[in-house]
Amino acid sequence: MRARALKDIELQLRNAAAASGRPEPRLLAVSKTQDATAVAELADAGQRAFGENYVQEAAGKAAALAGRGLEWHLIGHLQSNKAPVAARLFDWVQTVDRPKLVEALARYRGDDRPPLNVLIQVNIDDEASKHGCQPGDVPALAKAIAAQPRLCLRGLMVIPTPHPDPEQRRDAFRRTHALFDALRAGHPTVDTLSMGMSDDHPIAIAEGATMVRIGTALFGRRESRDRGPGAGDP
Repeated sequence: MRARALKDIELQLRNAAAASGRPEPRLLAVSKTQDATAVAELADAGQRAFGENYVQEAAGKAAALAGRGLEWHLIGHLQSNKAPVAARLFDWVQTVDRPKLVEALARYRGDDRPPLNVLIQVNIDDEASKHGCQPGDVPALAKAIAAQPRLCLRGLMVIPTPHPDPEQRRDAFRRTHALFDALRAGHPTVDTLSMGMSDDHPIAIAEGATMVRIGTALFGRRESRDRGPGAGDP
């Protein structure tokens, strides 16, 4: 069932990219609240990158699925006191939004691991309820990340205002892409723009997403025990 859902999503991504004349984006499977068995089912079907909201939950799955060559992304808000574990556990942290977090992740990323891939989370619509830095803070934060040899600046992540009509998110995606282009001009490692979920990924791809975060369309609707939407679809 999930293997079929994965093939369907991969086809949708290819079609959306072709329709808009954009490169096909990477698929990040949002596995928050899903158990290790569900993740393993998608991994068996060929999916390798998985997004998690909570450090402790991700640690359990990563341990259960160790040795399978999976790539773990943190897409939920990271508290500074969880940075020591996150820096060692994840391959990517997509929610860096303040200098204190940059310093903590760099401090705890071990020399035995490749540099931690980092995305700057931008609060593109200036929502009081959302984490992320302001667009004007991106250059300084990027400079701080680039100065850390244990971190690798890869780009931006964004969660637009969830308008009922996904088309109304297009402007936020477009503004984020403009920020991404400016960032890429000054930092050669920047190559990733993480935006778009199950209900709006065709629009995000048309506006330049290089990575989309899909959960519901792969795993089905989540149970009420989920504690928040984070950076993947609810």
